[in-house]
Amino acid sequence: MATGKVLFQLPIAATKGKVVCTEPKPQVYLITFTSPPDNRLLAPFCQALILAFDIIETKYTPGVVITTSGIEKFYSNGLDLEHARFTPGFFPDNLYALWKRILTFPMPTVSWMNGHAFAGALMLAMMHDYRIMNPHKGFVCLNELELGAPLRPPMASIFREKLNAQIFRKLILQAARLKALEALKEGIVDSLGGFDEVLAYIDEYKLVQKAGRGMSGQHVYADLKREMYRETLGYLESFGDDRDRDFARAQLVEKEKAAAVKKVKDWEIKAKL
Repeated sequence: MATGKVLFQLPIAATKGKVVCTEPKPQVYLITFTSPPDNRLLAPFCQALILAFDIIETKYTPGVVITTSGIEKFYSNGLDLEHARFTPGFFPDNLYALWKRILTFPMPTVSWMNGHAFAGALMLAMMHDYRIMNPHKGFVCLNELELGAPLRPPMASIFREKLNAQIFRKLILQAARLKALEALKEGIVDSLGGFDEVLAYIDEYKLVQKAGRGMSGQHVYADLKREMYRETLGYLESFGDDRDRDFARAQLVEKEKAAAVKKVKDWEIKAKL
């Protein structure tokens, strides 16, 4: 696989990993992340990726950005729940900041999912404009049901905005694990293939040109995406409100549970009479 000259490298010290950016074709930027053992979305991983996108936007001619994994088995294995729970500011300052950076990036973005993409990793891929999956290896899934972990608003809304209701339900309430062909059929990914197919897809849809100025002389790619995905963007930008909603909802659920228990007890007493 010809990936072109290295433009820059960034360390992920916590896992002895790295992010490498190359330019396999003019104005096509390939970000390859390697964070052993399975590219978990730790805070240092998120910050390294954010910086990579910042460097590309600041220093290089607009084009297309591809992200992929340097670990053969995993695109990413998602969040480390303990790390997320005990790292101050993990969601607003790291995970959500990364997702927002990609979702609103002013150039076309492609997630080349060359291995498994579980839970938060699939969410990361969904923040990209396009997804291309290895046809021979890997599953995509949302396994929060199996983990016993609830979905936060932007984690669900991105699927609601990009997929139909049937596959949305299948992913979340069945924790379905989908291989490449089914993921393509359901619209989760846009195409299948290796790196050559990724480059061919970019050429077919003239994605490099989409990063340029319109007839007005303005760059509007990011503005258009902000409007398309305003629900998810709103959630990513309002983490404090998110926590308040979670607290209010938890209180309401407990109140409803207590009321239900009382009604059942009243029914049992009456049923014995």
